[in-house]
Amino acid sequence: MADLQDALLFFICIVSIVLFRIISDKARTRARLPPSPRRLPIIGHMHLLGPIPHQAFHKLSTRYGPLVYFFIGSKPCVLASSPEMAREILKDNERNFLNRPKMANLDYLTYGSADFATVHYGPHWKFMKKLCMTELLGGRTLDQLRPIRQEETRRFLRLVLKKAEAKEAVNVGGELMRLTNNIISRMTLRQRCSENEDEAGDVRKLVKELNELGAKFNLSDTIWFCKNFDFQGFKKKLKDARDRYDVMMERIMKEHEEERKKRKEIGDHEGETVKDLLDILFDIYEDENAEMRLTRENIKAFIMNIFGAGTDTSSITIEWGLAELINHPTVMQKAREEIDSVIGKSGIVEESDIANLPYLQAVVKEVLRLHPTGPLVVREASEDCIIADYKIPAKTRLFVNLWSLGRDPNHWENPLEFRPERFLTEEWSAKSQFLDVRGQYFHMIPFGSGRRSCPGATLALHFVPTTLAAIIQCFELKVGEGENENETVDMEEGPGLTLPRAHSLVCTPVARHSPFPAI
Repeated sequence: MADLQDALLFFICIVSIVLFRIISDKARTRARLPPSPRRLPIIGHMHLLGPIPHQAFHKLSTRYGPLVYFFIGSKPCVLASSPEMAREILKDNERNFLNRPKMANLDYLTYGSADFATVHYGPHWKFMKKLCMTELLGGRTLDQLRPIRQEETRRFLRLVLKKAEAKEAVNVGGELMRLTNNIISRMTLRQRCSENEDEAGDVRKLVKELNELGAKFNLSDTIWFCKNFDFQGFKKKLKDARDRYDVMMERIMKEHEEERKKRKEIGDHEGETVKDLLDILFDIYEDENAEMRLTRENIKAFIMNIFGAGTDTSSITIEWGLAELINHPTVMQKAREEIDSVIGKSGIVEESDIANLPYLQAVVKEVLRLHPTGPLVVREASEDCIIADYKIPAKTRLFVNLWSLGRDPNHWENPLEFRPERFLTEEWSAKSQFLDVRGQYFHMIPFGSGRRSCPGATLALHFVPTTLAAIIQCFELKVGEGENENETVDMEEGPGLTLPRAHSLVCTPVARHSPFPAI
């Protein structure tokens, strides 16, 4: 009898311990969720998010810490705002955060995520990534297409010179957008979208419209009972925009196909014609033995990625850089003196000169630190994981606030101050190469990090410093008129995915050299 009682007591103890462990584990699981503000029914924490998400997120992280759990409608989200959290998520746990969440607007515009930027991590993405790095945006292709960038930049400088001679103001933001659009169009399609300025303007408007529609907040993505409803009237707008894009791309693609047939008929030997990105994509499209067959929708969606990501990001970075330099004339003068000493007054700075301009490189780094043109990295957890001892459930949407990383007072001295000299100190001597902004230094990752970092970073790091240097080498930029001629530029941000300025930069250019360098 005693043995039976002892066995029963032992059994009860074991059951109690197991139950205690289960209850404790559940309690710890609940406790492991990161700190979170008070949540409202249905909308979750949407009331805390303003028109400029990265700024609202920065306020949340300032109050609740570097890892914050919140809800956009019924969609669970986590916000990371420190270099340590960014490293743990994007490097240590990268495999769990390789997918981007499916967003209704972008999914439709990209032909059902037939593109490269939004498609889930898998064979198609791996193939396109390899293609980007080796062919489409690789060093050899960028070198071959360098004359296009140089020609369009000098065309832009001639336009600004005409404005200077006429003493007319220039909408710098608008003209930089035109410049980057022309470069992307010629590199991608071997033509400006149109030589007719009215038609070219329509193309730029279409690219801007596609970007804006893709960035719009759609209730169907976040509130479960709105999933099958179009309360915001997006369907008609999305269809109209994509149809116009489709018509344009089909026309361009058919012209390319006809040109390719003619080149084959006349026996154009490989290497005689520099291939644009569309040619490279067509080579794969037509190759029955290709590692991965591409559809016409894949090609159109990828070209949309190139236009959407490449047109405004680079132009906005240059525009922010000019605004900062105008507001900091001492920095402007140092940059000019360096350019003048290296280039002289008879030539225009070129891409090959940037390696010899360390102060200019520091200026660009400082611009990217304060004004990363993609201020938020957005991913989705594939499965449950632990980050900084907190549990992140599967399907949680992740936001890494790159804007906050560059303004973290724990890692940057006087973080709101524009001071390029910080990149020329001994502390930075070990990482003095310009490419240290490519994703290894998590205090500042303007192009993201890891496998899903921006594939166009190399192009941007060729084009942005060269164009910024050419503008400040050739022109003084006056803001305002009369007594207010030397007023400062406002630094207000506008809403959008790519950190646009609230007000486009408008200046009156004055040529610095007479005679002006040959352009």
